[in-house]
Amino acid sequence: MKFMKLGSKPDLFQSSSENTRYVAAELATDIIVNVCNVKFYLHKFPLLSKSGRFQKMMTISHDENAIEIDLHEIPGGPGGFEICAKFCYGMTVTLNAYNVVVARCAAEYLEMHEIVDKGNLVYKTEVFLDSSIFRTWKDSIIVFQTTKSLLLTSSSDELKIVNRCLDSIASKASMDPCKIEWSYTYNRTKSENGNETPLYNGVRKQVMVPKDWWVEDLCELPVDLYKKVITTIRGKGKVSLDVLGESLKAYTQRRLKNGGDDVKIRSLIETIMFLLPKEKTSVSCDFLIQLLHESVRLDCGETRRRELGQRIGQQLQNALVSDLVNLDVDLVQELVKIFMMQDQIADNGDEHGFLEVKFVDSASKVKVAKLIDCYLAEIAKNPDLPLLKFTDLAEIVSTLPRISHDGIYRAIDTFLKEHPGMSKIEKKRVCRLMDCRKLSSEACMHAIQNERLPLRIVVQILFFEQIRAGSHGSSRSGTTNTEEEWDSVPTSEELKSLKGEFGSLRIKEGGNGNRKAKGMVMSTRILSKLFSSKDKDSDNESSETSGSPSPCSTNVREMKSNTGSRSRRRSTS
Repeated sequence: MKFMKLGSKPDLFQSSSENTRYVAAELATDIIVNVCNVKFYLHKFPLLSKSGRFQKMMTISHDENAIEIDLHEIPGGPGGFEICAKFCYGMTVTLNAYNVVVARCAAEYLEMHEIVDKGNLVYKTEVFLDSSIFRTWKDSIIVFQTTKSLLLTSSSDELKIVNRCLDSIASKASMDPCKIEWSYTYNRTKSENGNETPLYNGVRKQVMVPKDWWVEDLCELPVDLYKKVITTIRGKGKVSLDVLGESLKAYTQRRLKNGGDDVKIRSLIETIMFLLPKEKTSVSCDFLIQLLHESVRLDCGETRRRELGQRIGQQLQNALVSDLVNLDVDLVQELVKIFMMQDQIADNGDEHGFLEVKFVDSASKVKVAKLIDCYLAEIAKNPDLPLLKFTDLAEIVSTLPRISHDGIYRAIDTFLKEHPGMSKIEKKRVCRLMDCRKLSSEACMHAIQNERLPLRIVVQILFFEQIRAGSHGSSRSGTTNTEEEWDSVPTSEELKSLKGEFGSLRIKEGGNGNRKAKGMVMSTRILSKLFSSKDKDSDNESSETSGSPSPCSTNVREMKSNTGSRSRRRSTS
């Protein structure tokens, strides 16, 4: 921190009580100055030699004895006046970033200009501000904070100290990082770089100045001052929007961490919302979700919530499950709908009559599908989660591309586990959300042993996995199936045998192709029995539930029919 020493005489100011200050000298005091609730017992001559205001006041007064003057409006109060009084006596005064603005404004109030005396306090404080304070990053911030003092507001504005502070801070924040040479705070580790800064003589130093080097230091500012700084920085137009977004995020998180009442937090959210850059990718998705969560909690209004929801929905692919878990399911559903709507054609055309076509790349769709699958797996742990909320959200993303359906299977399994009282119809509705053909081998192995899944779903998974496994073997076999075999009802031993065959078939995948094909036909026969035995039940259940059957059910029936036809053709040949 920069400092300036003024005067050379020892400090003779003393206190006789909490509200009394006097100069310890042989000469009796002849003036009393009241500043707020403090009385200063001083001498006229030192004050008259430096202060134009005191000269005017002494001219008006005709009392030759000790006079009493009130200076309750002096900026800085008793502290500001004492600095000026000590300067008038020639006592040592140390100016620094914490008291220079107080001294400057108080000196201006007392009219301590060059016309009164050369090298007066106004001149000294101006030199210190321009040559030291405003050239220093951290001192500029400290000085700016001191301007918030209630008694300094009007006077500091008149002297343009606030604007000079803002310009100093914003200009430094807008500089090319390669030219930064001053001290700054930067404690955050950049994990994405994976590199630690080297040690020099046991001291860790930053090799390269990061673009957001200034973000942490501004977190110390009060909300109203921070708003002024960010607005000024944006006005210069030299700081990238992503760095501005990072600053807003760091500031908000610091304030929320420090806590405070709801009124202060609501004011913070409103300020940050005002400062958010309008550009789509300027602010991270996790930060926007955090703002949305706080806005809903504090009931900041429908307009704010809608605005945040729109921005989040447009970059939902960048969100993490940990970001969404604190949001209500209905709110997440709304965000997903906004994301999905980006692929729709705008209803109204532009001035030339062209329709705007929005487009979301397939990679983003895959990410959102995976995100919601994982989110469903998390909220499924809540035993009070209604079935309708779970299925509605899952159905919204059902059209999005997925690499596999393992994620939605995990969510379904968790939901079934936490909701043991579900009916068969409800279980079927939940299981329709996944496509059995798109489960990995690992998921299939888990599913066929899963007692929570309906039998028909297990059979479908077995059927498709056997088809997949057998596709590498021979497509012909001497084994045939009769009409009676297709219509017969499988026993529990046959189902157990089928599961065993599936396991051994996966193990022996590298073995004899004809052996695999034979196992394939036998398993298909048992599977067909299962489907035949369930046909009537399926018809009855379909009349009890609304909606179309799942892709799994439809395709299994088709495969069963085709397989049966092929078997009958072989048996009659």
